[in-house]
Amino acid sequence: MRFNRPHRPFRRGPHPAGQHRRPPREEPRASGPFASSRRRLLITSATVVSAVLVAVLALRDASGPQDQGAAGARADCRPTELLEPPCGAWFGAFVPHERDDLPEKVRAYEKRVGRPLDIVYTYHDMSLPEGTRREGQLLTPEEQRVGEDHLLLLSWESKWWGGTKRQQPTWKQIADGELDETVVDVQARRIKDYGRKVFLSFDLEMDTRTPANGTPAEYVKAYRHIHDRFRELGVDNVVWTWITTGYLDHAGVIRKMYPGDEYVDWVGYNQYNYYRCHKTGWLTFAQTQDATHEWIRKNISDDKPLMLSEFGTAADSARPQRQAEWYAQVPGVLKGLKGVKAALQWNYRDPGPHCNLALANDAAWDSLREAVADPYLNQPLK
Repeated sequence: MRFNRPHRPFRRGPHPAGQHRRPPREEPRASGPFASSRRRLLITSATVVSAVLVAVLALRDASGPQDQGAAGARADCRPTELLEPPCGAWFGAFVPHERDDLPEKVRAYEKRVGRPLDIVYTYHDMSLPEGTRREGQLLTPEEQRVGEDHLLLLSWESKWWGGTKRQQPTWKQIADGELDETVVDVQARRIKDYGRKVFLSFDLEMDTRTPANGTPAEYVKAYRHIHDRFRELGVDNVVWTWITTGYLDHAGVIRKMYPGDEYVDWVGYNQYNYYRCHKTGWLTFAQTQDATHEWIRKNISDDKPLMLSEFGTAADSARPQRQAEWYAQVPGVLKGLKGVKAALQWNYRDPGPHCNLALANDAAWDSLREAVADPYLNQPLK
C-alpha cells in the first residue's frame, strides 16, 4: 500500500435520511494560504486609505457576524496559536496522489477549484522505514514542500500497511511505550525539527478500530502516551486533532474514546452523503452534519474548534446535476454550525461498491469552486 492511500476501515453508512436531522443549511468557504498577500492593495494616498476603511467598516456592519470572513485581512482575523481562524473557517482537501507527486497534485486540484487550499490532508502508518518505503515517515520531503504555503493535517494510524499480523501495532503496545524508541520518538523529533505547526491526528475514526486494535480505554491510554511523549521531547508545534466518524450509532463508544480536553485541541468528524454507497437515501449537506454536530457539542466539547475533517457526496447517475446542487449548499450550512473552523473535501473513493465520492463532472467542480469562493472560507494564514 502506498503512503498516499489512506488505509481506512470500511465504515457503515450514516443514519437513514431524516433520522435525527434538521433541514438543510449551507456551508462557507475559506481562502488559501497567504491569502493576505493576494489581497494586498497598493495604496499611495492617505485619502484613499481612509475611504477604503470607511467602506469596509460599513459593509461589515451591514453584513453581520456571519460575514466576518470578508474582512479576513484584519489583524483580529489572524489564526490563533492553535491555528483557529477567528473570522471564518479553513478550506482543505484530501487530494489523491502518489508518493512523489503531492505538490503537483495539490496544484492541479487548486487550479480546478480556483483557489489555494488552506489545509492539505495526508495519511501515514506506523511502519518502520524499509528501503524506499516512506508510509511511516511523517513530513516527507514532498509534504514539507507543500507545507511552505499550506497547513498540514497528518493522519497517523496504528497500522503497518501491507505488513504481517505480527507487525501491526496495538494500542496497548503504544501505551506501554514499546514503540517509543523505534517509532514515536523518531517521528516526534521529525515534527520538532520541521518547526512549523501541524495538525496531527492519531487513529482517525478510532470508533471503527475497536476491538481489533484494543479497547476504548487502551486507545485513550495510547493517545495520551503519544501526547505526553511528544511533550517530554519538547515538541510544541503539534495541534492535537481528535477525529471520529461522528456516526451516532457509535455514540457510546465515541464518548469512551475521547482522551479529555487537556489532550485535544480540535475535534473532527467525517460525515458524508453516501447515497448508494451504503444503500442509504440521498442526504443534503445539512442532513449529513447537523445531528453529529449537535451531539458532539452536547457530549464531547461545547467549545473546542471543530473540523469537518472529511466531507463529500456520492454522485447520482440519474440526476447528473445533483452533486453540484449538494456542494452549493455548503457555505450557508457551514456558517450555521457553531465552532466549525475547517472543512476538508474528500475527493476520492471509499471502500465498497458505488462508493466513489470524488467530484464527478464539470458542474460539480464549478459548484464547489463557487462555494469555496465564499469570503467566510477565505481567511488569512498569517
